[in-house]
Amino acid sequence: MREYLSPGRFIDSDHPAVVEFAEQHRGASRDPRAQAVSLYYAVREAVRYNPYTFSRDPDTLRGSYALATAESYCVPKATLLAGCARHCGIAARIGLADVRNHLSTPRLLELLRSDVFAMHGYTELFLDGRWVKATPAFNQKLCDLFNVAPLEFDGINDSVFHPFNRDGAQLMEYLIDHGQFADVPQTFFFEHLEKCYPHLFGDQQPQLLGDMQSDLPCDVSRG
Repeated sequence: MREYLSPGRFIDSDHPAVVEFAEQHRGASRDPRAQAVSLYYAVREAVRYNPYTFSRDPDTLRGSYALATAESYCVPKATLLAGCARHCGIAARIGLADVRNHLSTPRLLELLRSDVFAMHGYTELFLDGRWVKATPAFNQKLCDLFNVAPLEFDGINDSVFHPFNRDGAQLMEYLIDHGQFADVPQTFFFEHLEKCYPHLFGDQQPQLLGDMQSDLPCDVSRG
């Protein structure tokens, strides 16, 4: 379990800001499961979900970066939760999967040119002798905006995307599970994203994201 308890480049559990955040939100209980649950909700709500924050800069994958900016997408939020858990002595790793989003916004579909979200990130925590999935990506306000029940986490059952929203419309489905990693596999991560979204890796990518964020009065970047 050593590699799942040690600081990594992206799961930077030794970063002072991550340490401080983990200490503030681990709770009073000495039970690892109770601490994991407390950290899950803290990360879910403290960092607003915003998929338009994606960058080709690897440093933006760090948990400490998500904490500093207070908004990010699923992968940095997952590394932040993993980092907090490791600081508290809970083994943690990151999982990556491709998912199909049936309720994506028109602007996000325009940006990705696809309804497949490649390299969706989640956290796995080792609790009570087994790995449990935790997905802290979508904060409460965003879920309310999209009429989706927020994902809860009890430290016992896997917390993954609900397949339907509150009205019964199909929401998310997992297509490919790429597995679990001790830290974000940088080369594999970006190579797969470039294969799925080659247009985001051209010279116009930074300006494209800026244009998309500037015209989002009620989109997810405001969630």
